[in-house]
Formats: sequence, structure tokens, C-alpha cells
Amino acid sequence: MVRSLRASENFHIVLWLLKDLCWVMDLKLAGMIMVVPTVAMAVYIAWRSRGVLGELLHSVAVVFWILANGTWMIGEFFLEDGTRPLVATFFIAGLLTVSWFYAVEWPRQLRRERGQGSQRG
Repeated sequence: MVRSLRASENFHIVLWLLKDLCWVMDLKLAGMIMVVPTVAMAVYIAWRSRGVLGELLHSVAVVFWILANGTWMIGEFFLEDGTRPLVATFFIAGLLTVSWFYAVEWPRQLRRERGQGSQRG
């Protein structure tokens, strides 16, 4: 796959833009096809980010965001926009994921860093 995490993230943006361009241009088959590599790249980035909890949680939130986005597109294409409750569930899952980071993990990291700083002094 892509060697650096940053290059993976940049390539993911290209995939996402192509998927959304297909959506806005009503290219149903191409849009459906583009969901697969876009979600796959988001999952790959999350996997590569697993060593740093904050990065992992943000990457997982992006996976939920892409799932919401792709589901919304499919709903508009084929289901008379009937997938919004499922889409909202994916968006909420992403928000809960990053909320956990900012409410629990980030303060924990800050306390740890503060504690290490006072031990040096």
C-alpha cells in the first residue's frame, strides 16, 4: 500500500473527493465503486494509527464519517434519501469516538505530562 501514513491520508482525500464528485454528478455506479476504496483506505489509516491512541480514535471517527457519507450517498441514489437514521448513527458514533478522546484520554495525557514535568524539576 502507501508507505507513509501522511501519504495514505493524502491519497484518502483524493479517493473521498472522487467519490463525492461522483455523488454530486449523479454517477451512481462510479460513486458506489468509489465507496469501497475510500472506506478501505480509512480503515487502513486507522490500522496504521493504532500505536497512538489519540490518532487511532480520530482515524476511527473518520471511518464512521466515511461510512455515514457513503450511506447517505447510497440513500440519495437508490432509497429516496431513506438512510438518514442510519447515517445519523454513523455520525454519532464518530462524535462519541472523538468525544471519548477529548473528555477522557486527552485530559489523562495532560495530567501524565504535567506529572512527568514536576518530577524533572
